[in-house]
Amino acid sequence: MGKIVFVLGGARSGKSAWAEERALRQEREGASVVYLATCEHRPEDIEMTDRIARHRSRRPSTWKTKEEAYEIEGVVSSLGDGELMIVDCLSLWVSNLLLSNPERGDAGTAESVLERVRKFLCAARQSPGDVILVSNETGCGVVPSSRLGRLFRDILGWANQEAAKAADEAWFLVAGLPQQLK
Repeated sequence: MGKIVFVLGGARSGKSAWAEERALRQEREGASVVYLATCEHRPEDIEMTDRIARHRSRRPSTWKTKEEAYEIEGVVSSLGDGELMIVDCLSLWVSNLLLSNPERGDAGTAESVLERVRKFLCAARQSPGDVILVSNETGCGVVPSSRLGRLFRDILGWANQEAAKAADEAWFLVAGLPQQLK
């Protein structure tokens, strides 16, 4: 069984860069790195297209990249012994699931998304490779003004709790400074 490292932080806290640096260290020790990007590419979203390009450009050519916006459980299940997967990020995946989920009321939607999160964490735990899971901490900001925004914040908060519980290590990034939580 592989190890799960959970990396949490606010926007521009340095969480992705820290996760990538950790993966580079493990690569120098012999791990093969797989980068799983959960952002769904939408060509009409120019800002996100630029953001994706910046993320792609900073990844080493030795890393394999997989882009999957919905079915990440299967991707992590394919991880082999000696491989390390960075999943960047849980927040975007939760958003993808929330927006693709048929309206079932807030409680039904939340439980549906959280069940997928639990399945992913179970697959990561059973994987022979290690997983570095990156996520945003949205609970420290202002209360969103829309019902959908509040629902996202709540579901992501619960998903982050599930991830922290399942993780072997948990880190919180603030202003680029890693703080070990677990």
